[in-house]
Amino acid sequence: MFTEPLAGWRNAVAEPHRTSVDWAHKIRWLLTEQYPKAKKVVLVMDNLNTHSTASLYKAFPPEEAFKYASRLEIHYTPKHGSWLNIAEVELSSLSIQCLGDRRVPSIEALNNELAAWHTNRNANQKGVDWQFKTSDARTKLKHLYPIVNL
Repeated sequence: MFTEPLAGWRNAVAEPHRTSVDWAHKIRWLLTEQYPKAKKVVLVMDNLNTHSTASLYKAFPPEEAFKYASRLEIHYTPKHGSWLNIAEVELSSLSIQCLGDRRVPSIEALNNELAAWHTNRNANQKGVDWQFKTSDARTKLKHLYPIVNL
């Protein structure tokens, strides 16, 4: 799941596996197809072992991997705070609006469902109205967001 909440854009695709190379290919798609002219793309994502620039070097020649890695600014959500990731909010909407509690027979059928869902959401410019502020996080999640006095 990729999402750009202020633009009301998201893209959801199911893959047979969730490997580091699969992730690297999605990042290449994001950088070359979705944001080909962007000098820097900021990613906020889960702290999953496959989500690192090392995955790019696993998937591509060093020059290509470096080209992609240098265009990324990565911010990881806390291990116990992944719900702070707006993509998780989108996944929740996807589950409720598209999948429900039914089983989809194949990955092809699932990707057809996902494409229809994100195409409709994008066309309607459904954004995410994120209300959670840093001060709220510091109050409610003290153990994840310590106050640092410099």
